[in-house]
Amino acid sequence: MTIQSIIQEIIKVEGGYVNDPSDSGGETCWGITVATARAAGYKGNMKDLSQQQAYDIYYNQYVVAPGFDKVLTLSEKIAAELVDTGVNMGVSIAGKFLQQSLNALNDQATQYPDLVVDGGVGKASISALQAFLAKRGADGEGVMLRALNALQGARYISIAEASPKNERFLYGWFLNRVKIK
Repeated sequence: MTIQSIIQEIIKVEGGYVNDPSDSGGETCWGITVATARAAGYKGNMKDLSQQQAYDIYYNQYVVAPGFDKVLTLSEKIAAELVDTGVNMGVSIAGKFLQQSLNALNDQATQYPDLVVDGGVGKASISALQAFLAKRGADGEGVMLRALNALQGARYISIAEASPKNERFLYGWFLNRVKIK
């Protein structure tokens, strides 16, 4: 799995132009909100946002900027999960999920130091993930994916509980975003 295939899968799942009045994200195209597109410098009509423009925004804002490209060098599956969660919930939330999981799985900091849960995936987070995967191997990768998805699923339920209008999206979020492998 490459960054290209990760982003192409997100674009496929997100689909084309949507302007659902129930969606707090507002107008989107290929999963890119109008606010995100504008922040990336896109000035056109959202209906006209090309897949290549969406790809470039995803790559820059959801892969490189949060440091998820560095995760890819350790685990393609974990990187894909972080990018997907970052797209749907924000990159800081995805980073925090990784840091929380690493802290909870480090056996009271005996395997690597606890991380500050700030959402920034920098050297300390990458080092901790590297130590975790070195100790736990393929099983560890699977456990990490389950932990990340469990946190994501719990957050979706909290979002729907806090704002009942989001209940209409909950089924799709679990169908397309929370994947226990």
